[in-house]
Amino acid sequence: MQISMTVNGTDVTSEIEPRVLLVHYIREVLGLTGTHWGCDTSNCGTCVVLMDGQPVKSCTVLAAMAAGHDIRTVEGLASGGTLDPVQQGFMEEHGLQCGFCTPGMMLTARALLDKNPHPDDAEIRQAISGQICRCTGYATIVRSVQWAAAHPAGPGVADADTAVPDATAETEDTEVKA
Repeated sequence: MQISMTVNGTDVTSEIEPRVLLVHYIREVLGLTGTHWGCDTSNCGTCVVLMDGQPVKSCTVLAAMAAGHDIRTVEGLASGGTLDPVQQGFMEEHGLQCGFCTPGMMLTARALLDKNPHPDDAEIRQAISGQICRCTGYATIVRSVQWAAAHPAGPGVADADTAVPDATAETEDTEVKA
């Protein structure tokens, strides 16, 4: 089946098998490997991407269900060579250790800050409660989100307009089998 969607500001169209999960489509067809695939049960949250600005676990969404939607991956956070404040916050406050959960955490944080630019600790912890980090104990992640809230992006910094190579030409006739 053919699907089309916008990924990090770029329109993509691909021929896929209907049962392909969004996480596999993003990683294998589009080559955006920042979206991690973890538990296979939707418990860990490493596969979180934004669909129309809302965090979703891409291991529970069929790529066909994302057709027509706007998808943002971790590769779409930075813009024009400038890190998103969430990315900068994770760097400044050491919000990662192994880094496996980090892309999903950063996208969840971006969605939270887009909805609530000044969350308190409880709101941050609630937002990331669907994600597991086995390394940090969450304190540095919370501080990273607080840093991002205190240093909001300038105009256009949070807009996703780069990060996907011209995937349309490469994926038009690609078929993914699950």
